[in-house]
Amino acid sequence: MKFGYARISTRDQNLNMQIDALKAAGCQRIFQDVASGAIDNREGLRDALESMKAGDTLVVYKMDRAARSLRHLIEIVSTLNARGMGFQSLSESIDTNSAAGRFSMHVFAALGEFERELIISRTNSGLAAARARGRVGGRPSKLTEQQELIAYQLFNERQMTVDEIAKSFAVSRGTIYRSVNKRPSGQ
Repeated sequence: MKFGYARISTRDQNLNMQIDALKAAGCQRIFQDVASGAIDNREGLRDALESMKAGDTLVVYKMDRAARSLRHLIEIVSTLNARGMGFQSLSESIDTNSAAGRFSMHVFAALGEFERELIISRTNSGLAAARARGRVGGRPSKLTEQQELIAYQLFNERQMTVDEIAKSFAVSRGTIYRSVNKRPSGQ
């Protein structure tokens, strides 16, 4: 059985073109969402995937209608494949029920992995260059070094509770805990 999935990002857009194409492709049931592709939990997609069983195929008008990124698409297709289901994109002429379609998805998966590794490599290179210039990454501390020392002493000597210390510096409990935990005992 073919299950169609159509998605638009805003109510100003129209699902008709996608639905017509899915019907023409032989989809017996069509699920829909009006939601950004960046949203992980899309009810229509979830319902479509839950309705499917082994041997069924999820059909979309375009790949970007199903997934927010190449990585997300590969995740969806891999899940379908593991459950004995297929994936078909009408615009890109990809059908994982065929050898050529499976090959195309493997190429996409390889490209996705390559892209991910490039991003990691560039990020690490940028961080190393920043460290070489003396820049320490991360968000600046909300407390000065002197305030951190006072907070540590108040905490260590049990003069105040963490809530009281946080309130006195107008910061969160988490800030106090991070500040206290970054000092070795006895400092």
